[in-house]
Amino acid sequence: MAHPLHHAEGSARKFGGVPDDYQFVHDWFDSSKEHLAVFTHRAHRHHTLGIFEAERRFGCSLTNSAGRVVPIRWIGEQHVREDCQGRIPSLADWLGRIQPEPWMANGRIDNDPTQIGSDPRSAWIEAVSNRQTILGFEDWLLKVSVEHVQHRQNRAAA
Repeated sequence: MAHPLHHAEGSARKFGGVPDDYQFVHDWFDSSKEHLAVFTHRAHRHHTLGIFEAERRFGCSLTNSAGRVVPIRWIGEQHVREDCQGRIPSLADWLGRIQPEPWMANGRIDNDPTQIGSDPRSAWIEAVSNRQTILGFEDWLLKVSVEHVQHRQNRAAA
């Protein structure tokens, strides 16, 4: 989908009524295009939390011009599915794909300077290519995380 109007037309086909019944909801989902006119603008609201935020903002439902009561959640789910290849990602799905940059880590909580500005996926790729692991990324990330916590605990105990 390229424009909120197309989403609104889809809502009218799916739920009845006319596109104007739904336009305001779809405009809200795509309002981040004002700041970033590429697909990554979707990280702002195209996820489960965004759908529930829409419901809080617009109420649980609307009554379209055909008299049908339509849950706002259904409209949000339709919008997100149309833009995200049929799935509804979580906010964590979007945020977990942000590539860390050094400026993001100001005021870090832990005292491990090796973690500042590093990209865990790059570190995993390097470990695989150096034959240091055969684990998949998620398993490797968990292993490294556990090892980091154990290292900190051992350091604190010493």
